[in-house]
Amino acid sequence: MTGARPILVVDDDRILRQTLVEQLQLEGEFTVQEAASLAEAREKLKAPDARCDAILLDVTLPDGDGRDFCAELRKDGLRMPIIMLTGSDDEADIVRGLDAGANDYVAKPFRIAELLARLRAQLRLFENSEDAVFTIGPYTFRPSAKLLQDPQKNRRIRLTEKETAILKFLYRAGTRPVPRQVLLNEVWGYNAAVTTHTLETHIYRLRQKIEPDPANASLLITEGGGYRLNPETVAVVSE
Repeated sequence: MTGARPILVVDDDRILRQTLVEQLQLEGEFTVQEAASLAEAREKLKAPDARCDAILLDVTLPDGDGRDFCAELRKDGLRMPIIMLTGSDDEADIVRGLDAGANDYVAKPFRIAELLARLRAQLRLFENSEDAVFTIGPYTFRPSAKLLQDPQKNRRIRLTEKETAILKFLYRAGTRPVPRQVLLNEVWGYNAAVTTHTLETHIYRLRQKIEPDPANASLLITEGGGYRLNPETVAVVSE
C-alpha cells in the first residue's frame, strides 16, 4: 500500500465525480481517475501502466449498464473491489448488481463518509482474500500461497508463515514505519517469551531472500526504530 491508493470513479454526473475526487483525495489516502462512460473506463483500465485498487461504478451510463460492465470485468479476471452507485434502492436492482460481481451497492444520494467507510472496508477484505496480489519491487507477492515470484528471472521464493505476516502488515502500514514492538505483537501476539531479537532475525532472513543487496536494503527499510516497505516499490494488482 502506498500513501495514495488509486481509485477509478465511473459516473456520467460531472458534479458528483468532482465531489468524489475532492473527498477521496482530501486526506491524501487516495488518488482518483475519472471516467464518464464505460468506453473511457475500459481505456483507463487497459492502459499499459494501469493500476486500480477499487472502482466506484455508476449503474446507468450513456453507453451501457454498469452491472454488465462489472460482470465483464469479473469475467476478465479482475478482482479488485467494485462498489455500484445507483439512483435506485430496489431490492431486485441490488441483487442483480451483487450477482454481477459487485462487492457493495450504495444508493444515491449517499453520505460521503459512509461511502468512504464502505470503500475502506472492501479494500481491507480484499487485502486479506486469496485474490489479493501485491507487487514488492520485482516480485509478485501472493500472501495466500506464502510466495514471492520474480517473473523477470523466473524465480519463486517460498516464505514462512511469519515472513508472510511481516510483509502483509508492513504493506497495510503504507508509508509509515512500524515500530519493532508493534510488529512483534502483531505477528507473534503478546508473547512474553518472544523478544525483538526474534523479529530482527526474521527480518535478516527475509532480506537475504528478497533484497538484491541484503547489506543495503532497498525494499524492506529500517526507519524510526522499526521497519517499512519502500513505497516506490509497492503496489497492489488484481488478477
